[in-house]
Amino acid sequence: MSEQAGEAGYMAEARERLIEAALPHVVFDGWSAETLQRAVEDSGVEGSLAQLAFPRGGVDLALGFHRMMDARLAAELAETDLATMRIRDRVTHCVRRRIELVADHRDAVRRGATLLALPPYVAESTRALWDTADTIWSACGDRSDDVNWYTKRAILSTVLSSTVLYWLGDESLDNAATWGFLDRRIENVMQFEKMKGAVQANPLTRAAFWLPGQILGQIRAPHARRPQRETGPVDPAGKAPSTG
Repeated sequence: MSEQAGEAGYMAEARERLIEAALPHVVFDGWSAETLQRAVEDSGVEGSLAQLAFPRGGVDLALGFHRMMDARLAAELAETDLATMRIRDRVTHCVRRRIELVADHRDAVRRGATLLALPPYVAESTRALWDTADTIWSACGDRSDDVNWYTKRAILSTVLSSTVLYWLGDESLDNAATWGFLDRRIENVMQFEKMKGAVQANPLTRAAFWLPGQILGQIRAPHARRPQRETGPVDPAGKAPSTG
């Protein structure tokens, strides 16, 4: 293992220890500098290392908690045979498991949702939700490399956010109401996919959407983008300078 990899692993371990130590205190102090300080005291992680791990204190701690749970979901799904399920069942299972992973930390999720909804953090909150959707679609075997890569994750992000908000207020036995709500939201996703299929199959609608389709067809997912060849500035003779 390289020295750099060793340092990254050491930092990742420190982050996880701090987050685990912080969770009992979030109920009382929220995702705050006070909670981070208590996590330092309880975890034994040095204060200077905690400052490096979470330089903005509570907000970085909350985002770290979200990413930690995404990582645990990804590890679990890698060991789950999703290929035998219908696509809607795969997505439903993944969303449900993501919520179940934080079931014992409902107050921490609620506090995090409140903090990350503040204007300074909306962009980061949106990105965190997008990353969760990407984790799920990737585990479900999505191989799209065009605009569908974006639309699938955008739609699933709305499903995730609405279902989590519903779950936060759910008092039904075993969260039965939340799982029913999730099923209805997934049905909306499937209806959208059916609508796209119908548009593509109908010659009239296909013709009407030909130009937008050509434009959207140029959009590529990040993993499918080809790096542009760097030619450098052109000299007066019309040749790119030599790189040696």
